[in-house]
Amino acid sequence: MKCFIKFLLVTIAGLTASIGIGQTGSFSVQPIADAFVTPGASGSLSSSNFGAAGSLAIAAPGLAQGEFQSVLKFDLSGAQSSFDAQFGAGQWVIQSVTLQLTSSPHNNAIFNNIAAGQFGVSLMQNNLWVEGTGTGGVPSSDGVSFNSLLATYVNNANDQALGTFNFPGGSSGQNNYNLSLSSGLVTDVTSGSDLSLRLFAADSSVSYLATSRSGSSGRPDILVQVVAVPEPNTMALCGMALVLFCLVQAVRRWKARKSQR
Repeated sequence: MKCFIKFLLVTIAGLTASIGIGQTGSFSVQPIADAFVTPGASGSLSSSNFGAAGSLAIAAPGLAQGEFQSVLKFDLSGAQSSFDAQFGAGQWVIQSVTLQLTSSPHNNAIFNNIAAGQFGVSLMQNNLWVEGTGTGGVPSSDGVSFNSLLATYVNNANDQALGTFNFPGGSSGQNNYNLSLSSGLVTDVTSGSDLSLRLFAADSSVSYLATSRSGSSGRPDILVQVVAVPEPNTMALCGMALVLFCLVQAVRRWKARKSQR
């Protein structure tokens, strides 16, 4: 009996390995473009670009320096090729997608004072926005602006909500946000497409300042991390179920014979 149970356990271990239980793959990527946009305190900055400002900002409408939103674009082609190489082409599923932001200090009068609060993240269907070269001190007109973002690139009917998250406040430290696995997000990862995210206030008090790609100097201050697992093999799952059934039945028969002695 002991030998039979040992055989079944060894078989289960082999099936577990073939299914890929416990295996994970991870891929991290920094943005290829990002920018914040704002109308400013008086609306005079609505057509201005801040793609090279060194910071990303999120702030609620009605605050002293006006509303701020931020956009980020990631090239996910490397995720697809990485997971295909590890698990086989198309033989994997996404377990999680996490956005990492690094808080930065308030050092420009253009920004609102940093304050804790809630912000939302949405997946944008339109990836054609341009980062631009404007800074906090010298805005430009060669990239996405507050007006163009809302008029051209945001599509409330088709963009997908990826969650509402908490900013704890403060001007330092990394925060990780697990994004909802919407159909569009899953498609972007599995097809190796560009991923555009829009970050915006979800309450009346939040004012979040984070390091942008131009302000990170190559550090991993802002990342999207994708974790994938192998797609279970149907035949292996059926085999495991059968072996487990045999194991349970064998233990029951052994207990029944033992009780009759």
